[in-house]
Amino acid sequence: MDNQALGTFLRSRRERLRPEDVGLASGPRRRTPGLRREEIAVLAHISTEYYIRLEQGRAARPSIEVVTGITEALRLTDSEADHFHLLAGTAPTRTGLHRRDVRPSILALLERLPDTAGFVLSAAFEVLAWNPLAAALMEDFALLAPADRNLARRAFLGPEPTDRKPYGIAEGNEFRHQVVMELTSTLARYPSDPDVTGLIRDLRDGSTEFARLWDRQDVHPAPMLTKTFHHPSVGDITVDCDSLALTDRDQHLVLYTAAPGSRDADALALIGMIDRDGRAPSSDRPTTAGSA
Repeated sequence: MDNQALGTFLRSRRERLRPEDVGLASGPRRRTPGLRREEIAVLAHISTEYYIRLEQGRAARPSIEVVTGITEALRLTDSEADHFHLLAGTAPTRTGLHRRDVRPSILALLERLPDTAGFVLSAAFEVLAWNPLAAALMEDFALLAPADRNLARRAFLGPEPTDRKPYGIAEGNEFRHQVVMELTSTLARYPSDPDVTGLIRDLRDGSTEFARLWDRQDVHPAPMLTKTFHHPSVGDITVDCDSLALTDRDQHLVLYTAAPGSRDADALALIGMIDRDGRAPSSDRPTTAGSA
């Protein structure tokens, strides 16, 4: 149970509610936003004192019944309810370290997708495997140190601190929101993984934007169905973005495709034949972080 994160989460969700949202009269003007703690306690059928301790990070682990009651009182979405259970310790968490070994069948699949830019992400946003088209569209990950293959670090910490569009994608703000929200869930699943906790610490210390978004405790990002990359050789390329969960290893297979016959498909095929310096790609086979 992460007492401090749990308290912050509960407080943020309580403060966004209005009395009329839960069937209460507005009454006199309130000095602070949202519902009062005692109102949530009544709606959740628990004592006010216990709810206050939960928000202050001083309470013992709540029961599933208490978590369910608070979930209903705060009108949490399904994603928020799942996150609440993780923070409260009433949902199963993964122990140890998040996995970085990519299933051989996924590596073979990347090889069989010549018209698709594909790569595999760990639960901590590290690029674990990629095919040549993904390297041509984004960057040659084989030339980077493992820490520099992390898309969360790339989005918030560099390589240029003022770069607001990693890889030239037009949807940079949306991607950064997605990173923060998914890392919130990752930390709840791997609270003792030093790579996860170290990554989040570095991002909080190095990026005021990350720290601000992290403190908002949002946990249900809007899906990014398309992305527009600005490539130095061919200009803008808009691709469909599909992220497939590899649940056995808590990874994601990300695929970027363009409609056959479209200008974007032609541009994607073109950068598959040349790299950013005008040379042929160095390899025709998918690469893993471990083999690069």
